[in-house]
Amino acid sequence: MLKTLAHGDIRELRIDRPPANALSPELMATLAQAVTLAPSTGARALVISGVPGMFSAGLDVPLLLTLNRDALLQAWRDLYAVMRSVACSEIPIAAAITGHAPAGGTVIALFTDYRVAAEGEWKLGVNEVRVGLPLPPVILATLQREVGAREAELLAVSGVLISPAEALRCGLVHEVAPADQVVPRALDWCRDLLSVPAVAMQPTRRNARADIHRLFSADLDQEIEEMFEAWWNEENQAALRAMVARIRKK
Repeated sequence: MLKTLAHGDIRELRIDRPPANALSPELMATLAQAVTLAPSTGARALVISGVPGMFSAGLDVPLLLTLNRDALLQAWRDLYAVMRSVACSEIPIAAAITGHAPAGGTVIALFTDYRVAAEGEWKLGVNEVRVGLPLPPVILATLQREVGAREAELLAVSGVLISPAEALRCGLVHEVAPADQVVPRALDWCRDLLSVPAVAMQPTRRNARADIHRLFSADLDQEIEEMFEAWWNEENQAALRAMVARIRKK
């Protein structure tokens, strides 16, 4: 599900869970742990990548729909653990968005320091409302930080999916590159940042990202509980099951 590739003192964490790199509870827990433990293994920066054409399709909704309440609550906690691990990482993280990245795919990338998207007919965005789920406040706050309040409102409320070029225009990604150059460009960004004196870069990075850290220093149990309860809403369940039915017809 998650492959670790060494590039000197940079580690690439490649999501590889066919067919869509969907975020199962096991994958989320594994990714959160890998990000958290990376500095202790000697990594000075990370790249989170996917497979060609697919970064991640987001939460594994078909699987989550089969879980009981206790298991589903843990899945929501796993999602927040992934977001926290990336947002609060003590080392820089770049996202190599290798293809489609709807919903949770964009969410994982959103909390990184730098995002490179592949050129092509891929789709990115926070389309949670389209499948019956409100966008979690911690994600909305980070989206506003990255693209501005007005653009965040348009993206979040409509749930529209956008192209890499549109994502670059609005600030959702920092760079668009040919598909075979997405991971190399993310690695180049990490290497360039690591060439800056750490005594200056590290505290400046901490200060620059202090607002994101504060989001996760708050008690998020109530927010997780609200998202968990929203999942069980009858209208939301109908929308989620309809989405799964459409996927299975393809």
